[in-house]
Amino acid sequence: MNQLPRSTNIICISLGFVLLCSLVASASAEPDEHGSSRDGLAFTHDQLKRGERLFYGLIPLGEGARDCASCHNTHELDTLNWNPSAYDIAVTSHEKSLEEFTAVLLSPSGQMMSQVHQHYDLSEDDLALIKAYLEEVKQEGLTASKPALTKKFLFILAIALILAAITDLAVTRRLRFKFVHAVLILAGLFYIVDTTVREAIAIGRSPGYAPDQPIKFSHQIHAGQNKIDCLYCHNTAGHSKSAGIPAAAVCLNCHQLVVKEGTRSGSFEINKIIRAVENNEPIVWNRVYNLPDHVFFSHAQHVKVGQLECAECHGAVEEMHIIRQFNDLSMGWCVNCHRDTEVQFIDNAFYEKYEKLHRELSEGKRDRVSVEDIGGIECMKCHY
Repeated sequence: MNQLPRSTNIICISLGFVLLCSLVASASAEPDEHGSSRDGLAFTHDQLKRGERLFYGLIPLGEGARDCASCHNTHELDTLNWNPSAYDIAVTSHEKSLEEFTAVLLSPSGQMMSQVHQHYDLSEDDLALIKAYLEEVKQEGLTASKPALTKKFLFILAIALILAAITDLAVTRRLRFKFVHAVLILAGLFYIVDTTVREAIAIGRSPGYAPDQPIKFSHQIHAGQNKIDCLYCHNTAGHSKSAGIPAAAVCLNCHQLVVKEGTRSGSFEINKIIRAVENNEPIVWNRVYNLPDHVFFSHAQHVKVGQLECAECHGAVEEMHIIRQFNDLSMGWCVNCHRDTEVQFIDNAFYEKYEKLHRELSEGKRDRVSVEDIGGIECMKCHY
């Protein structure tokens, strides 16, 4: 009798081991207390698909009812959606039982949700399937947007064209006209050099940077519409290097007594603040402005002593929903500001020791004092 080759035996044993592991994993998948298994096996594929179709409104949720996905995005966005994403509500619904989840959907307490959810007509089974679909969203996250044509791809393409032109010129010689090789090589080199210089200059600079934040906070609403002074929230700017991030308790000064539900975001975002306080958990905001470690900068020196307005560095934040970096924070930008900015020199106790400059002002020898005049562009002032 012919024996199977040794490699075939090894493959058969490996396949048998993989099959055994998958059977053990399937048998160990037990539903959790919320009706969904740890890896989504409590519901069949068809049931989960029905939950997804319900969420997208492909199966009617009720006469005149709006589908969930029209408010709660399932894809990553580069614009502000005031409603929580599907992932956001998946995280909060994971902590709720089916009865609690049903109460939130069909009998919401918030004014905004009450208006949007008033036409829902869903069975208990369908609600369980929607919750099961949200469990899938929680595990997988939002669908990432397809990347656009990137500079990295174009950079690699330029290198490839140069190498192809050199190879054809020296070896294959398929192109008859030599000027084509020259054009490809020169164009590729120009793009590579130009990109390298631009990217090198841009290291550490990120104007327009606007990261997502853990809470959808709008400066346009707070600083613009409600006229809240910057220093009410960033209250350390007058006496510290940092402007500071307000504690959640500062937010609750208004949101616990005056405003309990946002006009655009409902109560979902405000409830994040309340939960953070109740659970004694910090709100981890993403920093927008960040100087290199070798640069010294003091908000107190600029805000209190220099008496600069916040907008001179941060732009018109009262017009921004999502805060973004306004200036590039380059050394040239700082130096030019120090050369052009007039110091608030009169009746300012901080500058009393500059007797010579005071005397020149009183004698009419100068009509202004700039930051440069008091050593504002000396290297050691910022690079200590």
